[in-house]
Amino acid sequence: MTTWSIREVPVSETPDGAWLLQGYTDAINDVLLDAWGNRDFERTATEILGSMRDQRYIRKPRLVAVADDEHDAPDPARILGYAMVNLPLQDNTHTAQVEVGVRPAHRRQGVASALYDAVLAVVRDAGRTTLTTSTDQRAEPPEGPGTLAATTGVGRLVADDAGPRFALARGFALEQVERYSVFDLPFDEDLVAKHRAEAEAHAGPDYRLVSWVNHVPEEWVDEYALLNTRMSTDVPLGGLDLEEDVWDAERIRVTEQQYQDRGLALLVMAAEHVPTHTLAAFTCFMAVPNSDEFVHQDDTLVIKEHRGRRLGMLVKAANLQRLAAERPTVRRVGTWNAEENSYMLAINVALGFRPAGGSGEWQLRLS
Repeated sequence: MTTWSIREVPVSETPDGAWLLQGYTDAINDVLLDAWGNRDFERTATEILGSMRDQRYIRKPRLVAVADDEHDAPDPARILGYAMVNLPLQDNTHTAQVEVGVRPAHRRQGVASALYDAVLAVVRDAGRTTLTTSTDQRAEPPEGPGTLAATTGVGRLVADDAGPRFALARGFALEQVERYSVFDLPFDEDLVAKHRAEAEAHAGPDYRLVSWVNHVPEEWVDEYALLNTRMSTDVPLGGLDLEEDVWDAERIRVTEQQYQDRGLALLVMAAEHVPTHTLAAFTCFMAVPNSDEFVHQDDTLVIKEHRGRRLGMLVKAANLQRLAAERPTVRRVGTWNAEENSYMLAINVALGFRPAGGSGEWQLRLS
């Protein structure tokens, strides 16, 4: 039987020769391919390293289970599994976000349990009292025996799937279910144009669209920071014990640099409330370095004070038109929404997004 040790992945200057980082990356990609059956979520060592470098807002320990070898050969194939820990340092400092994954060929040998025990030690040492984690599913099961419902009462998982079994055995509670949806390109241009025109008419002249790529103009940086803060308070959180996560202009600029280091590109579309010269809504696409066919639909938000004016539909339809014009090789957009977020899900369905799986959002309160 294979034996192993747990090590922390160091933050190196470059990914070249960083075999623990490369093995960590390979293990993540093996787990994602097994979970989803495609490579849309695949990551690169350069992108992961870029995410690890700046830790002023979140401490980011990354652990790997390394198969024992008498010569300790620097071979990425020795990495059996990985663990990710995110420890917020500014707000929500009672929490830790964790993730554990094991390559399919090395499961049911205790690797996941060993990694989880190492994660718990890190979390407890940091004084955290609430853990959150996620489990993936390719399709939401119909209501019936063998399913597990979130505490919100909306959304289900198969209780006997490996991820839910692991979480339940360790005391986690299912607090929310998210739907993963995919939008296929090219799309019906007339349909999207119709939705945009109707939304513009409903919003009226008090709102106008503004957009940028990667770097928010100085004119809007404080407003954009406020929108990012409101993402932590104005979206459904189910039973997750999360508080306001405050952003300011400095954090926006730090994150922009981090995205540049990771090779990510952001296409942001926002709606200005003209009378007050403030931003009322935004949406953004995140383009990844390893695919020109897939982009993530990242955050979308209409702040509470401006809801009921179809601004969500307006910014999303406009950004889809822009995506098709500026990145014609894109064939798929993927997005996540809480199952209880009926308003945003209705927008997605109207535009043509189709259900393509989802996730369970779990929480554990440590004694």
